[in-house]
This record gives sequence, structure tokens and C-alpha cells, in this order.
Amino acid sequence: MPNALSLLLVTTAFSVVMLLVLSSLAGSKVAGIREWGQANALAVIALLLFASRGIMPDLLSIEVANGMYIATIALMYAGFRRHVGLRVPEPLLFIGGAATLLAVAVFHYGWDSLPLRTVAVSGYYASICFAIAITLPVPPDRRLRYPFAFTRIAASVVGAIHLSRAAFYGMEAWSPMVFLDASTYNLVFFGFGTLALPALTLGAVMMSNAQVISETAYAADHDHLTGAPSRRAFFAAAEREHARAARRNSGLGLLLMDVDHFKRINDTHGHAVGDQVLRDLVRHAQEVIRRIDYCARLGGEEFAVLLPDANLETALAVAERVRAALDRALQPAPGMIPVAYTVSIGVAMLEEEESITGLMARADKALYAAKAAGRNRVVSAPLALLDRHDKRSEGR
Repeated sequence: MPNALSLLLVTTAFSVVMLLVLSSLAGSKVAGIREWGQANALAVIALLLFASRGIMPDLLSIEVANGMYIATIALMYAGFRRHVGLRVPEPLLFIGGAATLLAVAVFHYGWDSLPLRTVAVSGYYASICFAIAITLPVPPDRRLRYPFAFTRIAASVVGAIHLSRAAFYGMEAWSPMVFLDASTYNLVFFGFGTLALPALTLGAVMMSNAQVISETAYAADHDHLTGAPSRRAFFAAAEREHARAARRNSGLGLLLMDVDHFKRINDTHGHAVGDQVLRDLVRHAQEVIRRIDYCARLGGEEFAVLLPDANLETALAVAERVRAALDRALQPAPGMIPVAYTVSIGVAMLEEEESITGLMARADKALYAAKAAGRNRVVSAPLALLDRHDKRSEGR
């Protein structure tokens, strides 16, 4: 049967492992990693000092060990706050930790009571664990929801255990007790209490990994300059909508648009202003398209808008709204001369048994026609069947 000392050593080993795992994530720039790593480093030292009770001086194995143990949960809380972008209430954490450590000293040198020292430390731990559970929101990204939920539950369970531990030892305040007592109830509370930090750190590692994966996926699917979906993401979405349109026999439209005279903007005002124009284009286009539409950057100054569940009338209306919204002047910075820009748009509707490649080719042809006709206008592509008939006529 395990004893309290073996539980301490096992938990120390867990903290060392978690410290190594967190160290491997140090280069990821995930907020909170530093605080979680510091918490586990302190935990290793604190647990070894606890294990040396009776060998090392009491000042080290009681006050110093408890002080470090109190700091570990405060650092964990600080890490979670930083991870979700919240301010860390450092004065409050310091006052609470200092008051808890003062209680430990009072119940050591004033009235030597191990149960009351346990009540003080467990009470502080419980309050911080519940604060962690309350701090963690439900993230909008589905990939982050499970690790956040796991950590919230772990923090709540650990908080409840520490609260129960404080209540139990509070009732045993006048009973003589030994720190490494081998009684069943002491081992249960001791085991759960020492495993609290590894459980919270596991949640922190899961959250960090999920964030790294989410950020990597976002970077792969979004254009770094404008924040719009990338060419890769657009074609993946187009194939999904193409399959859905075929299943449901619904309409699928496509807008291809190009910034008019974009090279002239870059040559006249500089590439930094050109970049601002592209960002401005995406922001204003997304404001006027429908919620179900999908606006992406295909490359350079060329953009596409996918229009699910649309007919030609809807597609032309959306295209005209986009054209009008982007017939504008951007002021790059206060005091600078506004930079006017417009877009030309080609519109095409998916036809029966047509591929995305064919749809793109017709929309591109319409875009070319819009530019040839004077720019800053919308041109609809001819039907594929009519287009083929015209080609056969030309060949005769």
C-alpha cells in the first residue's frame, strides 16, 4: 500500500515530466507557458522539501515548502489568466498568499497545529482553483473547447477536494496528527492534494497544444496580409459547395474581382499603401456580402467570392453591392492624400455537370470583359452551352 512519502515522490516525478513538456512548448510563444513552467519548477523543490520533513530544519520543510507550494497555484492562475488575455491580479494574489503563509507560521510557532496549517493552505488552493474554473471561457474555436472544458472541470474538482480537505481537517483541529500519517483518510486527501498541480498542468498543456494546432491551421487557411481565406482554403470550400449544390440541386455563384490599375497604385504610392488597399478591400467586401458567402484572396490583387444557394439575380445584386462598396477612397494615414481605387467583377453561375475549374474559367473570362469594357463594372459570364456554340460558330 502506498504511503504519503511515496505519493510525494511520485507527484514530484509528475511535476518534473510536466516541466519538461512545458519546456518543449517554450518556443511556441503561447501565453502562460512561462508561469506554468515556473509553477512546476517550484513544485518540484517544494515537494522535495515536504518529503524531507524531520530531516531538514522545520523552517525549510514547513514555511519555505508551504510558501513555494502556495506560489505554485498562484503562478498557475496567473498563467491561465495570461493565456486568455486577462490581467493578472498580482496584488490580490500576493496578499492572499502572504496571509496564508502567515497563518502557516502562526499555526507552527504560535500554536503548533498541522490540521490548521492544512486548512489554511487548502483553503487558499480551493479559492484559486475555483477562480481558474471561472476564468476559462468557452472558446468560439471548436478545436479549443475540449481542452478548456477539461481544465475547467479539473480545476473545479481539485477545488472541491481542497475545500473538503480544509473542512475535514478543520474538524480535526484539536487532534494530534503527523504530517506523513499513514491513515487511509490522510493518504486519500494527501494523494488528491499533491496531484492537483499535475492535473492542472495537464490541462494547460492540452490548451497550449490545441492553440498551436489552431494557429497553424488558421495560418494555412488564411492570407497573412488581409486575413481573408487563402487560395487553398477557397478551393477546398468551393469543392464542398460544388458537391452540396449537386446533391441539393441548388445554385452556386462565383464572383472574381480584381483591383483596377493596382500596379499604378503600388508604383505611385508604394507597396505599403497597396497592402492597405487590399486589407481595406477585404474588410468592406465582407461587410456587404451575405453571411453564407465566402470571400477569399486568390493571389496578388485578385479575389473571389463564392455564393452558395444563389441564382443569377442574387449573384448580380451581391456583385453590384461589392462593386459600389469598393468604389472608394482610402486614406492611408492622417494628413495623407486619399487613394482612390475600384474593382472589376466577373460573375458566373454553376451549370449542370460543370466543374469548379470550368466555373472559374467563365468567371475569369467575364472579369476580363469587365476590364476591357472600362473597369469598375460587373459583367456576367455567358452560359457555358452558349459559349460552346459561339466557339463552334467561330470555327466554321
